[in-house]
Amino acid sequence: MTTSSIDTDLWLRRFGSAPETGPRLICLPHAGGSATYYFQTSRALASSMDVLAVQYPGRQDRRAEPFIDDIDRLADAVTATVETVADRPLILFGHSMGATIGYEVTARLEEKGIEPLALFASGRRAPSCIRSENVHRRDDAGIIAELRRLQGTGSDLLGDDEIIQMILPAVRADYRAVESYRPAQRPPLRTPIVAMTGDVDPQVSADEAAAWERHTTGGFTLHTYSGGHFYLDHHAGAILAEIRAVAS
Repeated sequence: MTTSSIDTDLWLRRFGSAPETGPRLICLPHAGGSATYYFQTSRALASSMDVLAVQYPGRQDRRAEPFIDDIDRLADAVTATVETVADRPLILFGHSMGATIGYEVTARLEEKGIEPLALFASGRRAPSCIRSENVHRRDDAGIIAELRRLQGTGSDLLGDDEIIQMILPAVRADYRAVESYRPAQRPPLRTPIVAMTGDVDPQVSADEAAAWERHTTGGFTLHTYSGGHFYLDHHAGAILAEIRAVAS
C-alpha cells in the first residue's frame, strides 16, 4: 500500500485544535475499539502536542468498509498514514491490540528512517510471548463473555442487543488478527519502549510485560498499575504524566 493511496482523514482523527509546535501522539485502539476511546486523552494533552487517534476500518463511521483481520496488513496501512504526518517527532501509544500494531508500525517507520521518541505498549504482552488463543472462533456468546471478563469495549453497553450486533463483527475480526499474529524475525527496535500493565490483567503476566525489554536497544521502562486489562481507565493522570515526560 503506497502513501498516495491512503486517505489520512479516514484513518486519523483529531478531536480539537492542535498546537503549532510539539510532537504528535499517535493513539492505537484495542480490539473492538475505535478512535473515540482516546477523546479524553486528546483533550488533556491538546495544549502540548497534536493527538491523533487511529480509526480502523469496519467501525463507527467506517462501518461500511471491510475489516482488516491481519496485523501486518493493518500495520502497513497505519504506517502509510503516519508517514504523512511525520513532519514532527512522533510518539506512539497503543493499548492491547494497539500495542502490537504500534510495535509493527514503529519497526516499519524505523526502516524508512523515521525514529519515534517512544513506543508506549499498554496492556499487551511482548511480541516474543506467544499464547495459543481462539476467542475469535467462539460463538457470539463466548466473545461477549470474554469482553465482560476484560471489562472493556463499552462493557456497560453489552446488555444492549442492538449494540452487541453492531460491535461483534469488529471484535471478532480484531481478535482474529491479534490471535493469528506471529512477529517477524527482526533486530530490536531503536525506539525506546515504555511498557504499561495492570497488576491483575489476565491477558498479561508480569514476565510477559517485562519481556518488551528484549525488543529495544533504545531504553526500556515498565510501569505497573493496580487494575485489570483496562487499568488505564483509572490511572489517566499518571499515564498522561509519562507521555508528557517523553515529549518534554
